[in-house]
Amino acid sequence: MKKLCICISLLLTVACDKNEVGDISLGVFTTQDIKLNTLVDPLVTGVTCHVASIEADLSLSDPSDSSIACRQTGEITTAMIAAIDKTKSGEVVFKKSKSIFFKTMKIRRVFDEQSQTLMYVSYSTKETSGSFKHSLSTVPLWGTKAYRSPSNPSV
Repeated sequence: MKKLCICISLLLTVACDKNEVGDISLGVFTTQDIKLNTLVDPLVTGVTCHVASIEADLSLSDPSDSSIACRQTGEITTAMIAAIDKTKSGEVVFKKSKSIFFKTMKIRRVFDEQSQTLMYVSYSTKETSGSFKHSLSTVPLWGTKAYRSPSNPSV
């Protein structure tokens, strides 16, 4: 009985994702839906990303496909940009399990200093059909307090 309660709790937790802002059914004869989630960057709080991904209610593994769109929705400051990881691999700002078989969807922020642009990449950590599924969105710093003229502009 205790195991049943734990399973029901886990299912309710997954079904009640606080970041979910939309749920689109793919039809009557499927258990798959497109879930729309919103994510505010934890360090650059002036950026909001919307992620669309397919979730299969009665499956042990969700499809790897996802799409991401990020926009400036608030102030972006120099202090925010100073606090982020500026390495070429950037940092993971969000992750969600997509399978009991170690597949995870991650969103990684990478800073392109030359173009003064934040790049957000949504990707799956497990190869599907010979490909790692991924999607990219960018947020330029132009027009924000954080924008700095590139130190070595290309000619």
